[in-house]
Amino acid sequence: MTSSTGFRTHAPGFADVLGPSPELVKVVSTDAHEGPVYSAAEDALYVTSLPVRPPGRQGPRVAIRRVALHGTEFPVDTDRVTTLLRDANAANGMAFDPNGRLVVCEQGGPASPAGISIVDPATGDRLSRLEASPLGPFNSPNDVVVTSDGAIWFTDPSYGHLQGFRPAPTVGDCVYRYDPATTEVTVVSDSLDKPNGLAFSPDETTLYVTDSGANQEAGSFYEDRPHHIVAYEVRDGRVRGTGRVFAAVSPGFPDGIKVDSQGRVYASSASGVQVYDSAGLHLGEITLNGAVNFVFGGAGSNVLFITADDAIWAAVLRATGARPPAHQHIRELKGA
Repeated sequence: MTSSTGFRTHAPGFADVLGPSPELVKVVSTDAHEGPVYSAAEDALYVTSLPVRPPGRQGPRVAIRRVALHGTEFPVDTDRVTTLLRDANAANGMAFDPNGRLVVCEQGGPASPAGISIVDPATGDRLSRLEASPLGPFNSPNDVVVTSDGAIWFTDPSYGHLQGFRPAPTVGDCVYRYDPATTEVTVVSDSLDKPNGLAFSPDETTLYVTDSGANQEAGSFYEDRPHHIVAYEVRDGRVRGTGRVFAAVSPGFPDGIKVDSQGRVYASSASGVQVYDSAGLHLGEITLNGAVNFVFGGAGSNVLFITADDAIWAAVLRATGARPPAHQHIRELKGA
């Protein structure tokens, strides 16, 4: 095993990820926690803020922020960080839909329902919303991906209840798929302890889901509960089989997950961002304590922007983000 500042190599294939001159640099100091998405049209990042609970408030307040970038000139001034929504219903993971609108996981609050919303990134207006599956109301949606057929796939663990700001769940912790053609919400998986992040292989035939069941209440780690990535075969928009453990993540548990253009899998851990080849071999790590989630971006899609609660960092690599087939347009969300 070899290491350099910001990077630790476990297998020779990590060199193809890093390239000849990798860098890990701070982009800006800000309370970026989750949901990073990159807009190529704007050269901007959108993130959800670190949850805070002002005195007298039962649930957390989470903002959606926009960071105006300037290519790979890092760091950027803090005045380039602006707020799109000051109170986004405990927003967490985000994605862009084919129309350039934000698809937002809203964890909800003691009295406000959880759901998936489409938000206008120019105004912050909520354009449509999905609040339930045929099983019942959602728990606290965590992460979301929009696939090339326009379908919205998302995880729904019960972390809101465990963290004391959502009612007791009435349905299990599931992975869901919303079909834009039929407006149907179907259960993709109900066998995970705490389904968290999700991502697809470049050809969308494999779905990867992080199971962070080792983390229950805030700050906990239960060694005997899941802290791994599960891979599912996907055909025609449907999961086939029960899935397989792709990789166990250590130290800590996995949260955010992404796939690059070569099918390599990136997952956060307690010590940074772990990188695996498509067979599950641990290639190396981007070392960054506090790494939560991340997204590929930049003009060449070779910059991994990482949220770490008190800052956003950029790992400049040779690897590039996966570019799935062109999206189809989707309809507005409709309740189940």
